[in-house]
Parts: sequence; C-alpha cells; structure tokens
Amino acid sequence: MKSLLITLLFCFNCTIGNSQEGKSSIQITNPDQSTVWSIPQEVTLEWTTQNIGPDKSIRFFLVRNEMVVQELGSFKNTGMASGIGLAKNIGSGNQYQVVGIELFPDDKYNIAKFVTPFFSITNKASDERNKKREEAQETKRELTRKEKRELRKKQRDKKEKIQAISTNSVKETPKSEDLARAEFEGRKISYTEELSFSNENITIKIWDHGRQDGDIVSIYLNGSPVVSKHYLTYYKREFKVKLNPNKSNDLFLYAHNLGDAPPNTVSVEISDGSKSENLILNSDLQSCEAVMISVNK
Repeated sequence: MKSLLITLLFCFNCTIGNSQEGKSSIQITNPDQSTVWSIPQEVTLEWTTQNIGPDKSIRFFLVRNEMVVQELGSFKNTGMASGIGLAKNIGSGNQYQVVGIELFPDDKYNIAKFVTPFFSITNKASDERNKKREEAQETKRELTRKEKRELRKKQRDKKEKIQAISTNSVKETPKSEDLARAEFEGRKISYTEELSFSNENITIKIWDHGRQDGDIVSIYLNGSPVVSKHYLTYYKREFKVKLNPNKSNDLFLYAHNLGDAPPNTVSVEISDGSKSENLILNSDLQSCEAVMISVNK
C-alpha cells in the first residue's frame, strides 16, 4: 500500500533504513500494525534512534487520509512518552499513522523522520455524535412537495432577474474585482503581487522559508484548498492546479499554527512550463498574504 506520507508531508520511505555512518534515524516501535488506540484512554509512544542525543527532541503527529489529525507533542529523546490524550472528535478507523520528525537536526538536509504502518483507533462517543449529525442533516435535506415548488419558483424568479440585469447592463465588471476578497474565515487578505501566465495549467511548489520550525499551513486557490494542513520542511512539495482563464485567480496562504518562530513563512515557486515566478508568503492567525494570478489569452 502506498505510504500516506509520500503525498502528505515530505515523501520519504516509511522504513527509513539509513545505514550510512553518522546519519541520524528514528524508528517508532509503538504504535505498530497491531495497535488499537481507544479514546478517551491516554496513549503511549515508544521509539528508538541512532545518532540523536538525549538532549534532542522528537515531534510526533497523528495523520489520516493525507491530513494531520493532531499534533501529539514534542518530547525529549528518551525513547518513550506516555499520558498523551487524543482529541475527543477523532473518529474510529484503521487508516491512522504516527509521524516522527527530528527537531533542530545538526544536518538540516538530512532530517531523521519515520512513519508507522497503519493502525486502528476506536471512539464510540465520536461515532455516535457523527451518526446523529448525519441523521439531522438528512432530515433537513428532505423537502416537502410545497417546499420544492417554492424552491423552483425562487429559482425561476432569480433566473429572470439575472437575465434582466444582463440585458440592461452597459459595461462589464472588471474581472479583478470579481475575486479580490478582503477576508477569509475572519482573517484579513493582503495581496502582495499580481502574476500572469500564458498557460492555465500551472505547477506550484512550496517549502519552509528560513528555519524549519514546525509550521503547518494550507494553500487555497479561489477559496478552495489545494493542499491542507501541510507540515512545512525544506523538501519542496509540488502540486498542479488549473487556473480559471476568464478571471483573476487568488492564491493565498493560511496558517494553522505559528511554529516556533512566527509568522509562518513559505517559499513559493509558480511555473507554467515556460515561465517561473518565485515569491515568499507570510501568514499568522489574523491575516493571510495572497497573490492574484491571471491567464494571458
């Protein structure tokens, strides 16, 4: 089975068998493939390392389906950490993994990291809440015949109103005004640059700018996530997106934490195959930096 971390964090082999002398390495021994964690019971992590001193620290994350579910904490390299509480909203499943990453490595280009095999988590309370929520949403979606008729009438009226506005319009609204959002989820959006490309299919690469300090970020294009809760490292995470050629596209950085050295700072490279742009975006818990991208037809 393809490792989750190949597409989620930093594309490394989950066995991390680094045999070169002097290279640091981590191996998580608990949890393993047979582990079943049960919420609300507290859990324990166990690991072994090579060429990492006891004064160093290891940071652990719980991941599922290409997303960071919970940061389990940073612990001194003693080989074990116990009494860890899991979030009460985590659902039952068998596709969980724990990621361990060496903090402040002596060699920043050879960071020790490890991802466990898949293991299971059970949470009866969360599963029951999710079931009740789904039942309530399903009930809400069930419309009576009268409500359906009213909905169709509103849709017809809206369509006729739009057609009337379109007929009486004298000029078009500039496309740059269509997507110049002022905020997102209560955070102020600040635009730093306007970019243009000749191809609507572009490649975006992101990586940690400066010191690797535990930043977790998401990248949004036109309000939709293209990468969610990504742990930034010096490794360049690459993803491909398609721009809307008929209007300006806004790309912005959303911070989920502040790391050890706020604000979150990301190096970004955007390319359409013939042209490449490099920039730096910053974000904290109150604001997001963004760029506008258009396609030259």
